[in-house]
Amino acid sequence: MRFKTLLLAAAVVAAAVPLASQAKTFRWSRAVDVSSWDVHAQNVGVNNTLHAAVYDTLVEYNSKTFKAEPALATEWKRVSPTQLRISLRKGVKFSDGSDFTADDAKFSLERAKAKSSNYAVYALGIDRIEKVDSHTIDIFSDLPNPVLVNQLTELRILSKAWAEKNKSVEPKDIKTKDETFAHRNALGTGPFQLKSWTPDQRVVLEPNPHWWGKGKFPTNVTEVVYTPIKADATRTAALLSGEIDFIIDPSLQDLARVRQTPALKVLEGAEYRTIFLGLDQFREELPGSDVKGKNPLKDVRVRKALYQAIDINAIQRVVLRGLAQPTGTLIARQVNGWTPKADARWPYDAKAAQKLLADAGYPNGFEVDFACSAGRYINDEQLCQAITSHWAKVGIKAKLRSLPFATYFPMIQRNEASIYLLGWGVPTFDAFYSLQSLIRSPGAGGDGNFNLGRYSDPQQDALIERIKKETDAVTRNALIEKVLVQDHEAISHIPLYNQVIPWAATQKVDLPHRADNRIDWRYLKVN
Repeated sequence: MRFKTLLLAAAVVAAAVPLASQAKTFRWSRAVDVSSWDVHAQNVGVNNTLHAAVYDTLVEYNSKTFKAEPALATEWKRVSPTQLRISLRKGVKFSDGSDFTADDAKFSLERAKAKSSNYAVYALGIDRIEKVDSHTIDIFSDLPNPVLVNQLTELRILSKAWAEKNKSVEPKDIKTKDETFAHRNALGTGPFQLKSWTPDQRVVLEPNPHWWGKGKFPTNVTEVVYTPIKADATRTAALLSGEIDFIIDPSLQDLARVRQTPALKVLEGAEYRTIFLGLDQFREELPGSDVKGKNPLKDVRVRKALYQAIDINAIQRVVLRGLAQPTGTLIARQVNGWTPKADARWPYDAKAAQKLLADAGYPNGFEVDFACSAGRYINDEQLCQAITSHWAKVGIKAKLRSLPFATYFPMIQRNEASIYLLGWGVPTFDAFYSLQSLIRSPGAGGDGNFNLGRYSDPQQDALIERIKKETDAVTRNALIEKVLVQDHEAISHIPLYNQVIPWAATQKVDLPHRADNRIDWRYLKVN
């Protein structure tokens, strides 16, 4: 009822607007609302997508190649292995007409490192920022950082003077109810400016009259209206009725209906997110297992048996309805360092799996805990149920427990699952992000922070440490390939597939589908 009331109110307002401008309004939805307009407060998908409409970064990804290209920075060069010089775009203004300078870039990058920032992960390795002149800054790293430019694609730039004036120098702490001015207000250099935000109801954006990209990019949108709609059926109904133009998170069961509706279309492509299973290879005995005195998951033959018992093609066809790209490695194809040598899956072979289990001393299989998220990834519960049934055929009795993501995520981070499902996106589009977090032994500085099975290989650790500091691209990619090929043999995790993300839209919407599941506002058009 509330959503219908909002739509009626929007229709009344729209009636007073000239028809030409109405035609360029972009109305879209997803299940959740933006949690804050502070660009460093909370690193979640809906925030990142909406913030990108208002706030620019120094560097942006090309929507097709995902190679770094200029945004507020026009060029960058390495003065030394630990010094990156960035030339800033001249003539850029914030939406209030004030000038963008090196002071704003320096301030914003330093703000991202603050204790209350949720974006400090993208500032890792940045030791200090120095202003060279009004449109040049130097970024100094504590160690050579070959992916620093990629990290800059996630760090948005705001006005230093505006933040100081409005007591928003520090990012809002998302863990508290305290608010800063930047939580509900915004001032950026992007294509749009924030007109209004009614939490959990509506966000309205209007064009930034001072946008530096006007005429350089094809967007023709004159108004953006975002309405969060939690229920899948209600979102789909709004699209089918023409009340909204675009859904970034349509439900799988509604896609067939969308495809069959002439006025609608489905845009889809492989995401940069790989879905995999993690395995506890740390404990000497697995809790709840009928194997006592040892941990069967430490045996590579057991891990390979679990891998080869999964019929990934059946899962792709039946459970995921084609929205999966089976993979044999932990990074998607768009990510730098991907290699076909590691991507080829071990073949589905139930008899080979049974032999591997027998050779490892488990001819009758064993019981094991299996934890799964519910509602975080596409059909994740159904996926885990299918895997459980596949394992049962070779004697593995997985005790499946599915949990809402809010409780599931902290649970696996406490290392309370023997086998667990996880999806891993790569915002830097570089393999090091995954290798450091997933394969490297847990330690300081982000090492192994999501290696929740606590797999450990000193040889792999040494290679990953070299990748972290190697600045020669050819040498570095050879090292990445070596790690991925070795990991393919060791089976530190069981890779499943790269998630394919569908978007649903009316035929009049024209925008590129992106592997990071975000709207590229520069190229959005309404025809």
